[in-house]
Amino acid sequence: MTSPLLEACAPDLDVIEDIARTTMSDLPPAFKVLASNVALTVMDFAPEDLLAEIGIEDPFELTGLYTGIPMTEKSTMDQPMSPDTIWLFRRPILDEWCARGNVTLAQMVAHVTVHELAHHFGWSDEDIATIDKWWEYD
Repeated sequence: MTSPLLEACAPDLDVIEDIARTTMSDLPPAFKVLASNVALTVMDFAPEDLLAEIGIEDPFELTGLYTGIPMTEKSTMDQPMSPDTIWLFRRPILDEWCARGNVTLAQMVAHVTVHELAHHFGWSDEDIATIDKWWEYD
C-alpha cells in the first residue's frame, strides 16, 4: 500500500491559472472591469530572453511579471504592440510557497497576481505595500 503523500503531484499550470483567474474575478467591481482587459499567461519559468531583458540570471527569482503600459501612462494615441499581460511562473511560485510554509497556495498565487495587476493599475511597489501587507506573513 502506498502513502497518499507518495502519490501527490505538484499543482500544474492549470491549477495556478484557475487560482489567478478566481483572484481576478473576486476583485472589487471597478478593478475587476479594469483587470478583464489584461491577458494572463502561466508558464513553468520565464523565457530566457525575458530574464536577460530584465537582468535576472536565476529563473527561480521571478514569480510574476507585468508587461504592457500601466493605465496611468496610457494614451489614446498609443498603438499597442502586444496586449497588457500578467505572467505567472509556476516553479518559482511553488518554490516560494514551499519555502514560506505559512501561506496557502491560493494566497501565494493571489499575492503574485494582485502584485502584477497593481503594476497594470500604475501603482509602484511602495503603493502596493500599503495595500498588500504581504510582509505580515513572514
